[in-house]
Amino acid sequence: MVRFEHIAFLWGLAAVPVLILIFLFMMRWKRKALDKLGNRDTVRKVIPEVSFSRPVIKFVFFIAAFTALVVALANPQMGTKMEEGKRNGADVMILLDVSNSMLAGDLSPSRLESAKRAIAQMIDNLQNDRVGIIVFAGQAYVQLPITTDHSAAKLFLNNISTDMVPTQGTAIGTAIDMAMKSFNFVSGTAKAMIVMTDGENHEDDAMAAAERARSKDVTVHVVGLGTPEGSPIPVYRDGNPVGFRKDEQGQTVMTKLNEEMCRDIAVAGNGVYVRASNANSGLPLIMEQVNKMEKKSYDTKVFRDYEDRFQIFLLAALVLLMAEFFISLRKNLKLAGWSLFE
Repeated sequence: MVRFEHIAFLWGLAAVPVLILIFLFMMRWKRKALDKLGNRDTVRKVIPEVSFSRPVIKFVFFIAAFTALVVALANPQMGTKMEEGKRNGADVMILLDVSNSMLAGDLSPSRLESAKRAIAQMIDNLQNDRVGIIVFAGQAYVQLPITTDHSAAKLFLNNISTDMVPTQGTAIGTAIDMAMKSFNFVSGTAKAMIVMTDGENHEDDAMAAAERARSKDVTVHVVGLGTPEGSPIPVYRDGNPVGFRKDEQGQTVMTKLNEEMCRDIAVAGNGVYVRASNANSGLPLIMEQVNKMEKKSYDTKVFRDYEDRFQIFLLAALVLLMAEFFISLRKNLKLAGWSLFE
């Protein structure tokens, strides 16, 4: 199994397409400048020592070296040994509302981003508990099945947005039923789900779904996102806010936390309800309840003895840079017949 010790460095790979575009622009500019001097074949005869292919070869070597260096900085590691063992923990499924109302800014910077930050912190504090993620709006989808890989959970979490579910609404009951199907009841581990929502536009019988979960010893906790006073829903275009959502009468739509609905779902699911704020996400209190559950052992396979592999990519980067350095932009006319790069 391969993992990266410093995964943030991989963002440096975003510079690769930018560098390629800049290079293509420069090559086009140079060709236009040469075309102004006359016929291309004539220009080649006038400046026979100038190579038109070597700059491309040098750039390919440079980009390859840059990519290898970025990967080296991220320090890829290889798990060389897999161990089977038992862990004591619970299965926790997070049900995250991704409807448009979650873009409201009554929690900074938005309800959704506030929830994602809180979930990331919760995942960092997990020990042996397994975690999964379901996103829902008018429909529900499993974003991440139950797993012990907390790094993968955070990676999937980062990609969550309101664009993931095309159907608008807040189908909490559907999400709860889907979470129940995602649990492995054969393992016998303690199970809980955490619903994070503003409770608006409720479309199905979430209380009945929570009661069904409770009947199978699955606790349903709820975190309310937003404020009872409400907030307008921003509208984005190309990533930039362009105003607020309006109704058919042209009035600005205000989205409010449906606290009564959230509390009723928690009661039906034998869980606790907490309203999130900018100062307190509510998840620490809920995780206290999860930690009080009777933890049972489960079989797991994990990789151990991770070894650094950055040396391979660092060596490749150095070799490529040296090759790029020794490729001249000018032809050696005496050796032109033997040259690989004209």
